[in-house]
Amino acid sequence: MNKLMGFFELQTMSLPSIPWKEYTGREYLQDELLWTVRSAVFHGNDLNLPRLVGVNSKEAKEFANQLLEKLAGEGIVIFYPYFIANKSGTLEVKQDKVIIEAVKADLWNMVTLSDRDVTIQYDDDNEIINGDGLFLSGDEKKCLLNNVKEIKKTFRDDLLEGKSILLEWSFAQNCDENKEPVGDEYLVFYEARTV
Repeated sequence: MNKLMGFFELQTMSLPSIPWKEYTGREYLQDELLWTVRSAVFHGNDLNLPRLVGVNSKEAKEFANQLLEKLAGEGIVIFYPYFIANKSGTLEVKQDKVIIEAVKADLWNMVTLSDRDVTIQYDDDNEIINGDGLFLSGDEKKCLLNNVKEIKKTFRDDLLEGKSILLEWSFAQNCDENKEPVGDEYLVFYEARTV
């Protein structure tokens, strides 16, 4: 499963996920919000694709229009309201094991800087912690683990083939046009793929 399939899969699951929409060039983006624009390809390498995060509606539309031209039928452009990530990470679900990796703030701290505050592995009712054992609260761990049953149900065939499912997540908050957090924190998944 590639990134594009993961976007569609998340949309159909009962997991908390980003409210993304496909951008075709005719969409209205509210000026009082900041936006994230991402791309996904139908075939081929879908790592490190162009994206623009946390920009005003004018910048988002300009970038999205450029992406539409660049992709030219080879993929899609998606957009969604920008959110502030307080903690982020990956949730890897295997048939007999679950691994949570977490980092402060945005997931790109883990991806680009190789930062990692904690890795937690669950197997046979054991919890093995590597790193800051207090980084994720008990409620945050429970919130993530409560989604494993749905993930295993949805990806049952992949798991039986020995694959694992890798999801990206954040404990996030909405924000205003100045990138100041507003409202309550919530869990959001924004990418799923088989590995």
